[in-house]
Amino acid sequence: MRTSVVRRSAQRNWAMKGMGLAIALIAASVFIQPCRAEDPKPDPAGIATGDRTTAVDASGTSFVVTEPTDKKAPDYAAGKKSFDDYQAQAAKEPLAVKLSDDVGHIRVATNFAWTLNTGYLVLFMQAGFALLTCGLVRKKNAAHLMMLNFAAYVFAFLAYYAVGYAFQFGAVAINAAPSNLGGIPALNKFLIGSGAWGFLGGKGFFLTGPAYDAGSNCLTLFEVVFMETAGYIIVGAICERISFWAFLLCELFIGAILYPVFGCWVWGGGWMSQLGSTWNLGHGYVDFAGSTVVHAVGGFCAMALAVILGPRLGKYGPDGKPRAFPAHNIVYVVTGTFILLFGWMGFNPGSTLGATDLRISVIAVNTNLAAVAGSAAAMLLWYLMFGKPDITMACNGMLAGLVAITAPCAFVSPTSSVIIGVSAGVLVCLGVLFFERVVKIDDPCGAISVHGLCGWFGAVCVGIFSDGTYGAGWNGVGASAYLGHAGQGVTGLLHGDARQFLVQLGGATLCAVWAFGATYIVFFAVNKVKRMRVAAESESEGLDVPEFGMMAYPEDALVTTDM
Repeated sequence: MRTSVVRRSAQRNWAMKGMGLAIALIAASVFIQPCRAEDPKPDPAGIATGDRTTAVDASGTSFVVTEPTDKKAPDYAAGKKSFDDYQAQAAKEPLAVKLSDDVGHIRVATNFAWTLNTGYLVLFMQAGFALLTCGLVRKKNAAHLMMLNFAAYVFAFLAYYAVGYAFQFGAVAINAAPSNLGGIPALNKFLIGSGAWGFLGGKGFFLTGPAYDAGSNCLTLFEVVFMETAGYIIVGAICERISFWAFLLCELFIGAILYPVFGCWVWGGGWMSQLGSTWNLGHGYVDFAGSTVVHAVGGFCAMALAVILGPRLGKYGPDGKPRAFPAHNIVYVVTGTFILLFGWMGFNPGSTLGATDLRISVIAVNTNLAAVAGSAAAMLLWYLMFGKPDITMACNGMLAGLVAITAPCAFVSPTSSVIIGVSAGVLVCLGVLFFERVVKIDDPCGAISVHGLCGWFGAVCVGIFSDGTYGAGWNGVGASAYLGHAGQGVTGLLHGDARQFLVQLGGATLCAVWAFGATYIVFFAVNKVKRMRVAAESESEGLDVPEFGMMAYPEDALVTTDM
């Protein structure tokens, strides 16, 4: 007993040293960027954010006509005349110009409210993940699951605050300015790369300087809960055997490096988003709300960690066949799934970053249709294969449909959403069986299949089903016309753009390679230095007491005696 206590004390000391080292490395990685006199100034008070330059009509045409600068351009004369006419009209009606400042401010304010409120919905998904994963595991590890879900939010957020946000969005104003939130012009420098070939953002560390801005903080709140979703995903694949200190290192890694790097490439104006301009590949790599940026990153990270940790004790018998570990609380599983569905109404529609983008209604309907189609497909397929429907697989089917529709939700029709959902529901069932029986990767909650496989599939679906009705000018491509049609947006293979399919297929695959490869390299080395898995006796006993000192169900420990 004393040996066990000493071992745990040593592990705690080692964990504290590791945490201190990680924090020191994060702090050391910050590069202070001097502000030049010509740099845009942040607006922490939110007074200057939103003016006449952000006032637009329903089609997105700006109130302000900008002066053309290229005198050799064929439309220079027409542009100069429009500018001169605007200037003359503004001089005659100064009150209208002042009122347009207020209109632009209110437009941005409305989008702030929408983005923040949908961010709160995504934050509530943490409760859904906690209930879902806790319900799917054995009773002896319930407190362990709850602690992992809680700690994931705490530590991943701190890592994202320190360096992750800057790495992801430190140069967003260069190629992907979120105009609905005022553009956030002060975040305008890549740390690695430049122009259309940016690889890592370089401003906004610790949310200071240019990141201390009303628009930037609105984006921070919305984006950090997306990052946290990637952090929750790994819990379902590595639970019931990972030590607490190792889990914290995983969360710091996701929040500081793994998620922000790929997020910069796709959402922060990085090189993948610009492939439409640089290599003429459609609209560049497109992932509207995160099938790959969030879900596939989390899913393939989870896969790498599950491989390193190995299967749970007793999962595979002497004959190599898997043994079922039944979920201990189906009520938690179903409740958690519906909370996640509810939160997804912020996840996908909220990714417009503005209520003034009325595509939100289409996105909401598409999201729900894919969810129910995925659940129906998984439920019926399992029923046909095994003679009884499985509620846990029906829930996983719903999540699979949600994950798969997350990337294409803004670009496809309701009918396409049903097809995507059904396909994802089948894919998740086959994926769970494949990983458990063929590859023999122990994934207690099916996270690799739900988030990894279906996240990859969702991004590919953008390149197949996008119908061109939305996304004109996406990633700077085809603002006036695309494929010969004015107003044509992101278009997939079925509607005439094979190049979009190619970039989606390649980009989604690169995401899987990045998330799995980077995670495996880092934590293979960590595991060599210090074993990440708990002791066998602790795993057999259940991790509630050995890892956290308390049981989720303390009444199970009561011993009754006859009087």
